[in-house]
Amino acid sequence: MGWLRDPGPSFGEEVPRFFIWSGFLKELSVFIDESGDFGDYSFHSPFYIITMVFHNQDVDIQEKITHLDTELSYLGLNSLCIHTGPIIRKEEIYKNMDVIERRRIFNKMMAFIRSINIQYKCFYIEKKHITDSVEATGKLSKQISQFIKDHYNDFLEFDDVKVYYDNGQVEVSKLLSSVFNALLPNPILKRVMPADYKLFQAADFICTMKLVSLKLENNLFSKSEMNFFGNMRDLKQNYLKPLKKKEWK
Repeated sequence: MGWLRDPGPSFGEEVPRFFIWSGFLKELSVFIDESGDFGDYSFHSPFYIITMVFHNQDVDIQEKITHLDTELSYLGLNSLCIHTGPIIRKEEIYKNMDVIERRRIFNKMMAFIRSINIQYKCFYIEKKHITDSVEATGKLSKQISQFIKDHYNDFLEFDDVKVYYDNGQVEVSKLLSSVFNALLPNPILKRVMPADYKLFQAADFICTMKLVSLKLENNLFSKSEMNFFGNMRDLKQNYLKPLKKKEWK
């Protein structure tokens, strides 16, 4: 199970592919996070990104979650809710940690994501080409709608599609409700507390890394990002390339 409450049936970790048939009710969990805001374009906020992490609840990942928590406890970080952006920027609870300590936490989450059977999809807009929030939500809605239509039969393999979001931004909440209710038979939208769900924290990590990738492509890397990642070759080989393998095309 990919989250702590309302677990689905478990049939072990080794599965041949993401979509499997168990003989029981099948549930797809969709954990959603975003990066950026709908304000004006700025160097510090050039993109708006929505990331979805998909987890088939037939695939039990509780052992992996327990392992991650144990690894974090060895660092003296019990019950840590991993927030990737502040790790990179040395903010919030990470402000007194050096780069080596922060990289250790970062790498624990990366190892967790690599070890579990999930898929993800990122949708984004470049804000300098957007006039207002109406246009922004419209373009994102179109991207998400097309993705669901392209994979409609895959979604229909599941009896329940549960969508988890923390209601961080009103525009996103409205967008998700509109798109999922319009295109899927009976989606269930639930508000999530990030600290309760490792897969929401995984969505945050992937969303942040998508931003990192876009900034790298557009020569927009900040000083804090340069300090944290250092070698661009290692960034691509150790993080961006492995994550790309889990993208739902």
